[in-house]
Amino acid sequence: MSRPIIIDCDPGHDDAIALILACASPELDLKAVTTSAGNQTPDKTLHNALRILTLLGRVDIPVAGGAKQPLANDLIVADNVHGESGLDGPNLPEPEFQSVHKHAVELMAQVLRDSDQPVTLVPTGPLTNIGLLLSTHRDLINKIERIVLMGGGAETGNWSPAAEFNIYVDPQAADIVFKSGVPITMCGLDVTHRAQIMNEDINQIRAIGNPVSDVVADLLDFFMIYHRDPKWGFDGAPLHDPCTVAWLLNPGLFTAQACWVGIETQGEYTKGMTVVDRYHLTGYEANATVLFDLDRQGFVELLLSRLKFYSHTES
Repeated sequence: MSRPIIIDCDPGHDDAIALILACASPELDLKAVTTSAGNQTPDKTLHNALRILTLLGRVDIPVAGGAKQPLANDLIVADNVHGESGLDGPNLPEPEFQSVHKHAVELMAQVLRDSDQPVTLVPTGPLTNIGLLLSTHRDLINKIERIVLMGGGAETGNWSPAAEFNIYVDPQAADIVFKSGVPITMCGLDVTHRAQIMNEDINQIRAIGNPVSDVVADLLDFFMIYHRDPKWGFDGAPLHDPCTVAWLLNPGLFTAQACWVGIETQGEYTKGMTVVDRYHLTGYEANATVLFDLDRQGFVELLLSRLKFYSHTES
C-alpha cells in the first residue's frame, strides 16, 4: 500500500526536485501540495508548485497556498539562491490548473480527516503552515503518522552562524512542531550538505533525455552557481529537500540518531538554532530522528532511477 503524504514546500530548486522525486515513486501517494513563503514570496512559491505539477502531468493533485509570512517575524526570502522567479534556470510551463479555494492548513486538515490511514507530512520550507495546523486542529494530530522535515542542523547554520534558513525564517512555528509529540525525522544540514550533486551527476541526469530530467539538469545548473562560492567549501550543490523523500523511500541510505531537539526562538545570536542533544546532556526524552550522514552514491542512483520513470510517461 502506498504511503499517503502531503508535501508543504516553498519552491525553490530543491523543493521542485523533491516534488519530482515523490511523483515518480509509487511507494508514495501524494495527496496534496501546500505552499508557504520562504525561498520566494508566497505568490511565487504557489505559482512554482503549479508549474512543476503541470510539467509532471499531475494536475489531479490539489494545491493550496498558505501563510503569507511567519508567525511572529517579517518574511525573509532566499532570492539570492533561487533567483527572481524562485525557479530560475529552466523553461517551465505555465500552470494548466489552479490552486483550490482554501488555505493550505484547511486543505491539509481535509486530507487528514478523509484519510483511512495516518498521513505523513513532508515540509521542505519554513514550518509556518505545519505549526498552524498543529495549533488549530489538535483533534487531527493522531491522523499524522510522522513529520519528515528539511530544516535545522546540529553543527552549523547556513543563514546565520547558528541557524539553517527554514528554521530561521519561522522559529516560533518550528518550536510548535518539535513540541507537538508527533514523530519527527529531521533532515538538517548535517546530512543535506553531504547530499551533493556533482557536475558529472548533472551530466548523467541530462543524458536520461526526457523533458523532466532536462528540467532537473537545468535547475541544478542554476543551483550550482550559488554553491560555487568558495566560502561554502562545496564540490557540488547540496540537494537539501529531496533528502526527505529519499528517506521515505530508502531510510537505509541514511545514518540516524534519536535526539532531543529544541528551538531557540529569541537568542541574540542564535535565533532559529536547532539545539540537538546528541549526548543526552539535557535529560530530555528524544523527540526526533536526526539524520547525520548518507550514502551519497546511493542517493544519486535513487534520483537517477526515478527520473527515468518520466521516460515512460511521455505522451
